Amino acid sequence: MAERCPTGFDERLLTAYLDAELTQDDEQRVEIHVEDCAHCAALLDELRRLREAAMNTTFATPPDEQWNETPRTAGSGALRRLGWWIAIPWILVLGSYALYEAWQGAAGALERVLVFGGISAVVLLFLSVLLDRLRDAQGDRYREVKK
Repeated sequence: MAERCPTGFDERLLTAYLDAELTQDDEQRVEIHVEDCAHCAALLDELRRLREAAMNTTFATPPDEQWNETPRTAGSGALRRLGWWIAIPWILVLGSYALYEAWQGAAGALERVLVFGGISAVVLLFLSVLLDRLRDAQGDRYREVKK
C-alpha cells in the first residue's frame, strides 16, 4: 500500500493543483502545505514528471486500411453475404408474419422456421466476424499489451 501524507493532507488536491482546477484559497493551501511537507513535495514532483511524460508521449496513428471492416478472406466474405441474404428476408417475413398474426392469431411450425432462420443469420454473421478477428490475432503486435 502506498504511503500517505503524515499530516493527513488530501493528496487529491495535488493533481487538481497541477491541472489548475483549484480555487485560489485551495491553491494557496496546497503551496503552503508542500513547503512544509517533504512527502507531498516529492509526490507533487513525481506527478509533475508523470504529467510531463504523458503530455510528451506521441502515438503512431494506424493507417486507414487497418480500420477497414470489410471481410478479409473469401470465406468470411461468403459467410457474411450468406448471413445477410438470410437475415434480410427473415426480417421481412417475420414482420409480415407478425402483422398477419395480429389479425389472425395462429401458432405452428412457421414460427419455428422463422426463429431458426433468424438464429442462423446471426450465427453466420458472427462466424464471419470471428474468422476476421482470428486472422488478425495471428499478426497482432499488441496482443501482449495489458489494459
